[in-house]
Parts: sequence; structure tokens; C-alpha cells
Amino acid sequence: MSRKRKRHSPTFKAKVAIDALKGDKTSAELASKYEVIPTQISAWKKKLLESSPQIFESKQKGKNAQDSETASLYEEIGRLKMELDWLKKKLT
Repeated sequence: MSRKRKRHSPTFKAKVAIDALKGDKTSAELASKYEVIPTQISAWKKKLLESSPQIFESKQKGKNAQDSETASLYEEIGRLKMELDWLKKKLT
């Protein structure tokens, strides 16, 4: 008889990893509480610790990317306005 694998949501994984980080309970206690194996809990905890700096960096990178995109758009607007003025001047 084959047993179907459980698929856990990212929210569930984060909740378990945060509980593991708190250190109130052992991984065995958390495993029995959430019905997962202790090695899985430690893997989720490790992944949370590794990816946590990216959570705070993404806002800065997104803002810098948006600023550079905005600057390039303003540059293009200025260039197009100059071309339009030149064309108007040539036609008259």
C-alpha cells in the first residue's frame, strides 16, 4: 500500500520554522505537534535563516531599480520633447 506524500503550504512551513527558531520546544516535540519529521523542521529552519536577509534587501533593490527606470523614462521624455520642438521649428 503506497502512502501519498503531504504537500505543505509555505505559510505552514514558515510557522513551523519560526516555532523552531523560538527554541521553546525541541524538534521532536514540534515534529509530533505538526506531524512532520524533525529533519524536515531543521531544513525549513535553515532555509528561513538563509533567505531572511533577502526579505529586507528586496525593498531596497526594488526601489533602486524603480528609480533607475524612472530616470531613463524621464531622459527619453526629454529627448522626445527636444525632437518634437526641433521638428516644429523645421516645419514653420
